[in-house]
Amino acid sequence: MEVSVLDIKGQETGRKVTLNESVYGIEPNDHVLYLDVKQYLANQRQGTAKSKERSEHSGSTRKLGRQKGGGGARRGDINSPVLVGGGRVFGPKPRDYRFKLNKKVKVLARKSALSYKAQENAIVVVEDFTMDAPKTKDFINITKNLKVEGKKTLLVLPDVNKNVYLSARNLQRAEVMTASSLNTYKVLNADVLVVTENSLKAIDDILTK
Repeated sequence: MEVSVLDIKGQETGRKVTLNESVYGIEPNDHVLYLDVKQYLANQRQGTAKSKERSEHSGSTRKLGRQKGGGGARRGDINSPVLVGGGRVFGPKPRDYRFKLNKKVKVLARKSALSYKAQENAIVVVEDFTMDAPKTKDFINITKNLKVEGKKTLLVLPDVNKNVYLSARNLQRAEVMTASSLNTYKVLNADVLVVTENSLKAIDDILTK
């Protein structure tokens, strides 16, 4: 699949790049996409939710009523889960939600996500560029020129570029990532992928080695 290379003014440069079929042209595997997205979201969880059980509440341990004959449920002390303000039964405890996925599964998931974007013609290739200073207005002009304004846009750079990152940081529907940190969730969450030429090479190197 060939894609025209644009400049940041949205004009065609006259060059074309061929997307690697082994990365952008595979049959997407929905199950590995599910697993990788599930792992990413699980890793974002703090796992600090905690509620007090019966033994952790402070309160009198005197038995409130007789065991039988009261006409209601059995209850012991004031911390009983039966009572309002008592301990919670089987409440959440601090835990680690992370789980392991094999590297080959994660690679296949990223290839599947990129293949979906290629099928949707949602990949825009631009020539490599830089910004002299962080300026959100300039970044907005670039998105207008590339006709991706108003869409969830993921810009993929080959290396960290602080000026470009700071220019896009305040925009709600734009995000900047490096090729090495690209993940399945971010690719699927974006409406359009804007990739620089060197980023294409970096992605190929990472996913085909």
